[in-house]
Amino acid sequence: MTLAIFDLDNTLLGGDSDHAWNDFLVEQGIVDREHFRRENDRFHRAYDAGTLDIHEYLAFALDPLTRHTRQELDELHQGFMMDRIEPIILPQGEALLGKHRARGDLLLIITATNRFVTGPIAQRLGVEHLIAVEPEMAENRYTGRVTGTPSFREGKITRLEEWLEEHDVSLEGAFFYSDSQNDLPLLERVDNPVAVDPDPILADVARQRGWQIITLRDRDERRDSL
Repeated sequence: MTLAIFDLDNTLLGGDSDHAWNDFLVEQGIVDREHFRRENDRFHRAYDAGTLDIHEYLAFALDPLTRHTRQELDELHQGFMMDRIEPIILPQGEALLGKHRARGDLLLIITATNRFVTGPIAQRLGVEHLIAVEPEMAENRYTGRVTGTPSFREGKITRLEEWLEEHDVSLEGAFFYSDSQNDLPLLERVDNPVAVDPDPILADVARQRGWQIITLRDRDERRDSL
């Protein structure tokens, strides 16, 4: 069985679910509008530039989860899915998942976004297996801390290796689809790296190394680097 691994944000989705969730919190009046939007945009730029401090970001991103019950958060997330996620699910991304599913491949999403945000998205896409940042919970409330290694950059390799051992799955022949230079460590580890609507740095690396480059978007939505 071949493993087909997919990044989520800006790969299967035509946007960033983490950034969208934070924007959604601003729109709902859950957080301070000016401060939160400014910081959200700052962290997003750092991610795109490959300079994100993941621990600083997670302290920021997970804090709002600590202020509400799980029921309140789940109700918010239902609105988030309808308003912000459904419009950015890429039909060609779903078709790519379907192609691998029809081949009998094992599907896995791996993302630096936390499981609270991404769990329902993976379920919506019909992908059972998800590696995501794991927010810590105590007495059914989020603490603002993280358990285990954040699945970001080299951390994706660490978490994937743990997952492979737990599920007795081989990385031989595996595919990994991603848009981001931040995923270069994992792209370099698989037999079939695929750059999906890549950022400029990943696009350059992919061309130099002869990796496949694909788009899952309509022409007017593509990055200039494709």
